[in-house]
Amino acid sequence: MTGPLTGSAGGADGAGPAPTTVEEVVRRRLSAALGGWRGLLDSAAPALAFLVAWLVTSDLLVSVGVSVAVLLVALVARVARRETVQHALGGVLTTAVAAFIASRTGRPQDYFLPGILLNAGLAVLFAASMAARWPVVGFVVGAVTEDPTAWRRDRGVVALCQRLTGLLLAGYVLRVAVQLPLYLAGSTTALAVSKLVLGWPLLVLGVVVAGAVLLRGRTPLEPGGVLDGAPAAPPA
Repeated sequence: MTGPLTGSAGGADGAGPAPTTVEEVVRRRLSAALGGWRGLLDSAAPALAFLVAWLVTSDLLVSVGVSVAVLLVALVARVARRETVQHALGGVLTTAVAAFIASRTGRPQDYFLPGILLNAGLAVLFAASMAARWPVVGFVVGAVTEDPTAWRRDRGVVALCQRLTGLLLAGYVLRVAVQLPLYLAGSTTALAVSKLVLGWPLLVLGVVVAGAVLLRGRTPLEPGGVLDGAPAAPPA
């Protein structure tokens, strides 16, 4: 199975051709980081479950319980198929924290508070990394090399990673800008809709734009270069 940023699966393990350009390496590494299409669907399912349950019952505990149950089903399905569970586990942690806070305060809008804070924190982190010219995406690229900071010596790679980090930053800023006022107003239904719309669909849009940027690039992997010998990420 190919990920949302991969043109084809494969790499050094024989599942397909090895990458020949910097853009292809980055594309495959970002796909692995996102968890492929399954990872995107797993992240969207709890928000959709909460929204449907809330619209039907207007009951906080029921809505939270349904969202947690849906995520646990996704986790069990991954275990049964012997697939990686790292992306589902991240969703379990986030959903569990959200459910705990909302159940303790009794305010349904608090279910969305951890997500808002997480997006705000990531926005600050990504903006700071760009200001320092150590963009976060660069570390995703460096994870496949023996020297995790070697990419920093190639200005072309740095520029590419800056653009991609900025693209992800825009998504985090947009989510906070939309969801924070709704949270402060206590608009639970609008929050649930915004989380759904600004979650998976926005991420897919970002992936499509990033994919277009990466597909246009043709920076060759030169022998002895910072990414020379970097293996492709296995399909998610």
